[in-house]
Amino acid sequence: MGEIRRPEEARVALSALVAAHAISQTGNVVTAFAVPFYVLGLGGSGAEVGLAAAFATAPVIIGGPLGGVVVDRVGHRRAAIVADLVSGASVLAMPVLALTVGLPFWALLSLVFVGGLLDTPGQTARRVMLPGLTERAGVRIERSVGLLDGSERFAKMIGASIAGLLVAAVGPIASLFVNAATFAVSASLTRAFVPAPDPVRTGSQNSRDDHPTEPSDDAEPARASYRADLAEGARFVLRDPLMRLIVALVLVTNLLDAARGSTLLPLYANDRLGGAAALGLLVATMGGCALAGNVVFGFVAHRVPRRVTFVICFTLAGGPSSLAFALGAPLPALVAATALSGLAAGALNPILGTVQLERTPEHLRGRVFGLVNAGAWAGIPFGALLGGVAADTIGLALAFGIVAAVYTTVTLAPLTGGAWRQMERTTPSVDRPPAPAL
Repeated sequence: MGEIRRPEEARVALSALVAAHAISQTGNVVTAFAVPFYVLGLGGSGAEVGLAAAFATAPVIIGGPLGGVVVDRVGHRRAAIVADLVSGASVLAMPVLALTVGLPFWALLSLVFVGGLLDTPGQTARRVMLPGLTERAGVRIERSVGLLDGSERFAKMIGASIAGLLVAAVGPIASLFVNAATFAVSASLTRAFVPAPDPVRTGSQNSRDDHPTEPSDDAEPARASYRADLAEGARFVLRDPLMRLIVALVLVTNLLDAARGSTLLPLYANDRLGGAAALGLLVATMGGCALAGNVVFGFVAHRVPRRVTFVICFTLAGGPSSLAFALGAPLPALVAATALSGLAAGALNPILGTVQLERTPEHLRGRVFGLVNAGAWAGIPFGALLGGVAADTIGLALAFGIVAAVYTTVTLAPLTGGAWRQMERTTPSVDRPPAPAL
């Protein structure tokens, strides 16, 4: 697709970007289902399931900060396409090896690690492309951020249903062939419908009101060094008190979410709910309700106080559902608690994403978002591993109870004030008029 000249073309590109993001995330959901049940099928323990989940998420710590610089250098569109292709190739290698020479546990861990290495840079690239397309399409930024996050929720809803049925019907290895295809489709959509951004524009890059400064895929970045680029992004994050608080809070909650979602839930479903189909129902419920929360919040985001809304929704997103599992509630009650958590979670990423876009200079967004993601995800590998260890030692019920208590406590932190007050808008949010033709 060539240069965007009309708002209608920007809307097509924006839709394609969101669709590619959703399809790519659907592939990640299928992987998240297939790998644990493959390990369990080999007779693996809870700790081994947790170890596999840790290898799937550990690349974020590397791919976040380092990949963010690469995204800024090589071009956001190109980075998104390459990330999908590499992820698809690594996923395809799993069933191919399993059906030919065999797929031992160490090889599975290696491929899972490689598949996740470029996943975060790919997500970062699509998120950095979002503001420019949003402006050209004449859409409010809160709504487009919510739309992108809603596509992830939709992917979890659809992907969980598909993955649960696939794993139950044909097994985890065969389902990975479908998974590999999703990454190819995502890369094709980005290549066909999302244009390469304009070349870097001259002028100040220090103001938050500057025009987009994304490098084009054909432009040769004029930067001092890789290390200098990374250091510049790190200085920005470390010097911004709100960004530091956000990273610290989300680091803890992501650790708890990893323990719960990547390890405890598959073990609970396998032990007490009959297997992958029940897990698919729960994850689909979470994704579907979070999508509904995204849609509703997109229409009211500019009318509600961010900080209070953030605290209420964040607390509801983790505490009630974890407590229901700790108490051994029946499946209908678990579905209801998960639905409540999903509705509340729908408001979280649109708030965080909008705040980060507002506070980050455009020429730093790839690096800053990569670093923020890496910091926020740093606890996920440990959470997944700790979840498996906890299940094997203290039991599923107590492990879920600890998650519920800690989650509820830490998500109340923004009510303490301080830099958290900077979440609120400094100017009234209004609808943007349609963008003029370029």
